[in-house]
Amino acid sequence: MTEPLLSELSVPGRPGHRVPSPEVPRADLPPAALLRDTLPLPELTELEVVRHFTRLSQLNYAVDTVFYPLGSCTMKYNPKVDDAMANLPGFAALHPYQPLELVQGALQLLAELERMLAEITGFAAVTLQPAAGAHGELTGMLMIRAYHLARGDQARRRVLVPDSAHGTNPATAAMCGYETVTIPSDARGNVDLAALERALGPDVAALMLTVPSTLGLFDERMLEITARVHRAGALVYGDGANLNALLGVARPADLGIDVFHLNLHKTFATPHGGGGPGAGPVAVRAELEPFLPVPVVRRRDDGTYYLDYERPQSIGRVRAFGGHFGVLVRAYTYLRLLGADGLRRVSEAAVLNANYLRVALQEWYEVAYNRPCMHEVVLSGRRLKAHGVRTLDVAKRLIDYGFHPPTIYFPLVVEEALMIEPTETESKATLDAFIAAMRAIAEEARQQPELLREAPHQTPVGRLDEVTAARRPVLRWPVPDWVGEPPRAAGLVPPEER
Repeated sequence: MTEPLLSELSVPGRPGHRVPSPEVPRADLPPAALLRDTLPLPELTELEVVRHFTRLSQLNYAVDTVFYPLGSCTMKYNPKVDDAMANLPGFAALHPYQPLELVQGALQLLAELERMLAEITGFAAVTLQPAAGAHGELTGMLMIRAYHLARGDQARRRVLVPDSAHGTNPATAAMCGYETVTIPSDARGNVDLAALERALGPDVAALMLTVPSTLGLFDERMLEITARVHRAGALVYGDGANLNALLGVARPADLGIDVFHLNLHKTFATPHGGGGPGAGPVAVRAELEPFLPVPVVRRRDDGTYYLDYERPQSIGRVRAFGGHFGVLVRAYTYLRLLGADGLRRVSEAAVLNANYLRVALQEWYEVAYNRPCMHEVVLSGRRLKAHGVRTLDVAKRLIDYGFHPPTIYFPLVVEEALMIEPTETESKATLDAFIAAMRAIAEEARQQPELLREAPHQTPVGRLDEVTAARRPVLRWPVPDWVGEPPRAAGLVPPEER
C-alpha cells in the first residue's frame, strides 16, 4: 500500500496554520492573467503534516540507517564531527564578498587543505575550485590543453580513454574539443598495452586513466603505461574518484600521472548522494602549475593570506568564489582527525572488506576478474540467466533483505555486472549479513526464480517501470492523463524506432 498524498488526507475546515496580519502596506495584485480563483491546498493539522513527512523520510535509504554498497560511489559513513565543524558560525556564516582581512581563518584553511592534498597525492600544487568530480575532470583537461598550446603543440587532437574508465571521461574530453579513442582491457582487466601502443602518436594529447579502474583493479603495469604515454609526448590524466583505495599507500604522482582530480565527497567526509554538494580538487605537477585556475591562495611574509589573480597562463576561473566551502571544511577536519596513519588504515580496511566479499561470494556469482581487487569488487550475475533471472532481479530482491542494491550493469564491459563497494566503515557483522542475503538470493534464483522477478515484495510500491520513469517523469499534480498507459501509447517510442 502506498503512502497517501497530503491532498488525500485533507479534511475541509481543518487547517494547521494561521497567517499573521501583515505589518507592511498591501501591494497591488499582479495582472489578472496571472491570478486564479482557487488554490486547493490540503487542509491538515500540523501534527498530521509532520507525521506524513516523517513517514516518507523513513522510507528512504540512507547510509545512516542501512548498508549502502553502491560501487564507484563510495557511500560510506562520515563522522558527524565533520558536519559540526562545517556548521560553526565562523565558517557557515561567511559571505564570499567579505574583505580578505575578515576571512583570514578561512583562507588559512584553504591553503592548508591544498598543502595536505598535495602531500597525499605527491603533486606540486592543488586547486580547490572544481565543484565535483566531472568538473575536476574538465578543469584538469583544460589545463592539459593549455599546456600543449603554450608549447606551440597544436597537433594533439586525440584523447585515449580505457573502456574501464568512468563514463564522464570521454564526455569531458569531447567538451575540451578532443576526439576520444577507446582502449580495451586485456584478459586480466588491465589496459591492453598492445592496443595502447597502436593508438599512441604525435596527435595524442592525453590518456585519461581511472586509478583504480571501475573494474575495482589496480593496473599491474601502471608504470609502463605512463612511461609509454610520456614517450609519445602526451600527458596522463588520473581520475581519482577511487582514491579511497590508495590513501597512504601509493601517491598518484609517483605512478607517472601528471594531472589528478580528487572527490572530496567520496573520500574525505562529505555525505555523498542526493545530487550534491561535492568538491573535485585537481592536483598537478610543477610544469602545469602556471595553468591553475585563478585566484590562488597565497601567504605573505607577514603571515597573512591573499588571493593571487596575477597568473597570465591561467585557464581562468572555473567556479564562483572558493568552491563549495562547507565541503572543504569537512575534508580538512577529516584529514586533521585521521592523520597519515589513519588515512592508510582507511584504504587497508576498504581493500580488505572488498576482497572479503569477493572470496565469500565467488561460488555463487562469477567474479569478473578473479584476482585481488582494490576497494570494490565487480561480480557478474550471468550464471543466473539460465534460471531466467537477471542482475536487476537480484538488486530488487536485496531490498526485501533490507539492503540498498549495489551498482548494476556498470562497468559496461562486464555482462550482468554487480559492482559492490563495502567501504572501510562497515563491520564484519554487516558484511556477513550481506553475504548471507546474496547467497540466499542466488539459491532463490535456482529454486524460485519468479520470487526474484517480482521483487521487491516488502516495499510500499512494487517494481516500477523504470524506463518510463526515467524518460518521462511525472513532476506535477494532478497526475497527467497518460500516466499508467503502456509506454508506446504514452508517446514513448524506443530509440531505435525514432
